[in-house]
Amino acid sequence: MADTFNYRIDHHGSLVRPPGLSSEDPESVTQAVTEGVAYQRRLRSTVVTDGDFPREDFRSAVFDAVSGFRRTDEVDSEGLVRWTAESLPKANGPLLANWSARLADQTVIAPKASLPSPAYLAATTYQEGLGPTSARELGEALAEIIQSEIALLVSRGVRLIQLNNPLLLGQLDTDPATPGALSFEDALAVDALAVRLEDRPEGVRIGMAPGWTAPATVDRARTEKLYDEIGADRWILPFDQGTPTELALVRALPEGRDFCLGVVDATTPDLEDIDAVMERMDAVSEFKDLEDGAVSPSRGFADVGSRPLLSAEDQRRKLVRVETIARYCWGNEF
Repeated sequence: MADTFNYRIDHHGSLVRPPGLSSEDPESVTQAVTEGVAYQRRLRSTVVTDGDFPREDFRSAVFDAVSGFRRTDEVDSEGLVRWTAESLPKANGPLLANWSARLADQTVIAPKASLPSPAYLAATTYQEGLGPTSARELGEALAEIIQSEIALLVSRGVRLIQLNNPLLLGQLDTDPATPGALSFEDALAVDALAVRLEDRPEGVRIGMAPGWTAPATVDRARTEKLYDEIGADRWILPFDQGTPTELALVRALPEGRDFCLGVVDATTPDLEDIDAVMERMDAVSEFKDLEDGAVSPSRGFADVGSRPLLSAEDQRRKLVRVETIARYCWGNEF
């Protein structure tokens, strides 16, 4: 797509929170977001987000603004508190649009919004016998809410929207992982509903991040089914380990789709060797037009606000490395 360069240096959205930041202090959150925008500009990112500073974790845009969910006392290995759906969800107002509009007022750099996918939420919150009659029914109700939010975000100037479903890549293995409460086929149908946007203004991208780590093996038929059924404009894929399956995920992308490759590992402070990353990018260029590409870290730096994956300084070094790799690939044409 001709204007992919507008979003060449990307990141997933969540950033390490400033020390002492509390969502109970709206003024400090607003100040942190303002400073976060300036931080991203200094690092020459071609997108800006609110860093997820106003939220507990990457799902909270929904849980904070949608009724029908109950918080439990359970915490998983990622530090995510478990929520359960007690009734069909109902939005009580915008999810992210108000914050994203503030970003648009602060910079000419493209505002980006990140949301959990409806299929991911349905797969992880549905409980049989409690509320919705099926995980598919729950997912479709969530898809309607998120699709409406995407349309609102676009109307307010947001041009890059990312949906996160960390469960999908595990479903592409020849021995698929457990899908949660929603089958692979139902997950594709639900997330496809969320990304439909009949009127896409020029420059708008709706992206899908299907997971943070490539599977050990790749079932080509399931991978093609993923790309064919979810009509995302951009696919945000892991590309930081140099494995054959990472390359296979990119190779299977249909022509004309944007791809954003997570070229640095957001979970370790060790910096990637630029020559090694460029060799991987050269391998991609043998079967894909890099003009349709972008680069980013492999995942968010603090998808759970209280559990950042790196220090603030290591995060900065990683983002600088992404910017450097982008300029090795595309020069200064953005």
